[in-house]
Amino acid sequence: MTDRGVAPGTSGFRANGVLSGQVAVVTGATKGLGLAIARAFLDSGASVMIASRREVAVNETVASLGAACGDPARVRGMAVDVADLAQVEALGKAAIDWHGHLDVWVNNAGITAPYGPSMALDPRQFTGVIHTNILGTYHGSLVALRHLVPRGQGRLINILGRGDRQVVPYLATYGASKAWVRAFTLALASEYRATGVGIHAFNPGLMRTDFMTGTEAIAGFGAKLRALRVVLRLIGTDPEVPARTVLWLASRATEGKTGLDKAVFGRIGLAGHAAREGIAWVRGKVGPVELHIREVPATGPSAPVPG
Repeated sequence: MTDRGVAPGTSGFRANGVLSGQVAVVTGATKGLGLAIARAFLDSGASVMIASRREVAVNETVASLGAACGDPARVRGMAVDVADLAQVEALGKAAIDWHGHLDVWVNNAGITAPYGPSMALDPRQFTGVIHTNILGTYHGSLVALRHLVPRGQGRLINILGRGDRQVVPYLATYGASKAWVRAFTLALASEYRATGVGIHAFNPGLMRTDFMTGTEAIAGFGAKLRALRVVLRLIGTDPEVPARTVLWLASRATEGKTGLDKAVFGRIGLAGHAAREGIAWVRGKVGPVELHIREVPATGPSAPVPG
């Protein structure tokens, strides 16, 4: 059985020291949600190993996080392509060698393909999403559970996204990958229920990060994304909001639980968030979110451009 819904009370979850002494790995952690998760974990006393593809970005982020938390010794990083199992294994070994144990692993690394008809994509864009979102989650889960299961404790948290529960036209590649991640994560939770390891899935919802604000679309489909300027303002969040739920999932608040399948907002919470953003807009405090949409040519059969 899985526990679905919204994590109770996590919108304001603050727990200084709740992860004190723990070691966490966060992939895709040099920007957006991954960076916000790493900050939340550090603020809560954890030592954090961050990972991302670009070594320069990893080094810069390690330095920035170390300075911000006031204890550079509690943050390290590695340049890792999560589609490569050997690199993910090296990441896990580095985390273990650092403090002798591993407590939390967050598979956050993810990419998307240009918005538009699935068959119009360059096949390399399709396989890139599969390699990062599916193989990356599998590799991270495998390496994490190799260390967590023998200890009989710890947390594995896999990040979901739009399409994990429903069909999303023009985002089929990304959506299908997240549906796979959700099904895989909940199956793992059932299979490893008796081990003492908490295995959880979390959908952070729509976030105001460059993952959304700087995007690509197949030629002719970019105009369909312009409504995101308003949607992101009204129902989007800054990544620090869902990061608090990830912290809650990683904390002792979920001790003895597994298979939690959570979202940052329920319908009521989302309506309240949208109302607050709408009031701020009317008062002139905020406005539409700026988007940068780059159109790319179709490389396969396209579909009719939507009206």
